[in-house]
Amino acid sequence: MKEQLLKAMQRNQVIDLMYMSKGGEITKRRVKIIKMTSDAFQAYCFVKQAKRTFIIDSVLAAVPVIQREREVI
Repeated sequence: MKEQLLKAMQRNQVIDLMYMSKGGEITKRRVKIIKMTSDAFQAYCFVKQAKRTFIIDSVLAAVPVIQREREVI
């Protein structure tokens, strides 16, 4: 998981996370990773509209957000 998150940070990608909080609640977050440490990462959370710190081991799934460019005809 850590390698996948590191790639997303290096590519400046927005990702969707399935995350389990300390209390056991599972949430879906859309984030952009700012920096990583050995066991956690700091990211801007679009759901909370603020910087948050996430524990890498609590990330259940991470999927890059694919944005389509819209063309005006």
